[in-house]
Amino acid sequence: GTYQQETFALVDPVYSSNAVIISRFSFVTNNQMEADRKGHVTIRIDTLESITNETGRLLNAKGEVIVWFDQNWKWDKDRRVLLALFSGKTNMNAAVAVATVPMPASSASPIAPKGYESQRTRAIETWKNILVAGMNIETPEPVVNNAWRNLVLENFSIINGNSLRYSAGNQYDALYETEGSDALMAMMVWGYEADTRRLLVPLLDFVRDGIKYQQAGTKLQDVARYYWQTRDAEFVKSLQPKWTKEIERILSNRGEHGLLPRERYCNDIATPIFSLNSNSKCWRGLRDLGAALGEMGDHVQGNRLTNTAAEFRTHILAAAVKSIDTTTKPPFVPVALFGEEKAVDPICATKMGSYWNLLINFVIGNEALGPGSKYEDWMLQYLQQHGGLCMGMERARPWPGYWIDSQNVNPLYGTRYVLTLLRRDEAERALVSFYGMLAQGFTRETFCAGEGSSLVPLDEFGRQVSLPPNTAGNAHFLTMLRYLLVQDLDLDDDGRPETLRLGFATPRRWLEDGKSFKVERAPTAFGPIALKMESHLKQGEVTAEVELPSRNRPERMLLRARVPDGWKVTSATVGTTNVPADAQGTIDLSLRTGKQIVRFAVEKN
Repeated sequence: GTYQQETFALVDPVYSSNAVIISRFSFVTNNQMEADRKGHVTIRIDTLESITNETGRLLNAKGEVIVWFDQNWKWDKDRRVLLALFSGKTNMNAAVAVATVPMPASSASPIAPKGYESQRTRAIETWKNILVAGMNIETPEPVVNNAWRNLVLENFSIINGNSLRYSAGNQYDALYETEGSDALMAMMVWGYEADTRRLLVPLLDFVRDGIKYQQAGTKLQDVARYYWQTRDAEFVKSLQPKWTKEIERILSNRGEHGLLPRERYCNDIATPIFSLNSNSKCWRGLRDLGAALGEMGDHVQGNRLTNTAAEFRTHILAAAVKSIDTTTKPPFVPVALFGEEKAVDPICATKMGSYWNLLINFVIGNEALGPGSKYEDWMLQYLQQHGGLCMGMERARPWPGYWIDSQNVNPLYGTRYVLTLLRRDEAERALVSFYGMLAQGFTRETFCAGEGSSLVPLDEFGRQVSLPPNTAGNAHFLTMLRYLLVQDLDLDDDGRPETLRLGFATPRRWLEDGKSFKVERAPTAFGPIALKMESHLKQGEVTAEVELPSRNRPERMLLRARVPDGWKVTSATVGTTNVPADAQGTIDLSLRTGKQIVRFAVEKN
């Protein structure tokens, strides 16, 4: 027979305030030969305090309800367990509800007759309402659709008040600046801008000693990104005391080498260093917020930050050039500047090499050394050629005593690696990371991420995963999926988004004959867009319906049809007008507005 379990949190305010969880167990036989089999499920109440069994519920020593159960459970007071016995002939269900925070004895049972079905329906309605409030993506791959929907809902479930926690129910059930910002920015690009406003404030108030400059740069970048997507100048101005404090923290503390003082290598590594990571984060924060403030009309503050950032960048680049190890191939760009960090090969042979592997992603993503520069090439190539990746995910050395396996990955720290690949139009490499996350970064079919996971299964039940669930791990996948489809980019390196690229990195099989994908209600730095593409290869065309943004006109708008291998785009029409298509199936829509119908003519190579 097969055991089945369905578990969810109640959304009814009567129970959600106490985090009541409800589960239903069943034992299903698959054929006549199994019909006589029997099974059982045991729930152990792990507490030393006295427990009172009343009809259909268990009470703690204070007389509060801790568990409700239906008639299919029996209480064994000696073993302190609930026991459900199943027969293959009956295919019965057994439901139980657990009050994570005990509830008053007067509380009604959520699993009273038809209570389970009622609570389940209410939860589904709530989940659907959350999903329809944000961006919608439908692809030809059910696993992709199931993943993103689950991850959005999972991250909402981990919010505690106005705090978007790193995890729940473990030591990571707390706010973390970098990881929390990544989770929040994924929520923002998915369209949850009102939630972004309330969740951003605690991140701006958060302080952790030892890495204040890393945090300062992240905070300024968050504010700038919020502005460019929403153009909500009033909210940004309301936050001025918070971001001004971070600006002054940066500007008043630059000193030796024109850089910020030494601070911890990272939260886990206390070694004080002149950090390429910290300095590049702060440069990017100053540059981006300066551009945003200028757009908002605050030209004095905007010019101050823009000019300071330009001068700051020259010192960062000079320090990096002095620190790069050119004896390796490719040259090694350290996080700890001025010769205080040596190249490791393979990268994850040491603990410090593993942390370099994670932090260099932020250096790449902040672009202080120049987007498309030889330094960017070197950092990417070192990751790719010296053991920094597995299935496109960031490798890390397991800590002995905590990890049982000797090989693992920390995928969530690769977000900027993937975004950089997408900016550089290296779609196939980015897709390795996208599908690597689906294959190895989540639990199968339930899409639960941890900060890290082992590569090798420990036994028949699977592999070790570190402290799931994980909002930044979830955000890693959500961010990748969004940018495969919709890219609002600053390609001229001035801090202002000016380019919109649509369909630039979609998997080629999404446009196999008869297949389609669509994006609805997708927010961008230029306003909402929508896109639907349908493949009719046998008829020699791919069609696209695109709703272009109307709030702010991008300088460039590009649409691409990534047709399957063996096919090519030969020409295109927008409405009745012929337009040129490049070898990658890209057309220019920069002069278009509103809804456009595009037909790509395709043929076999």
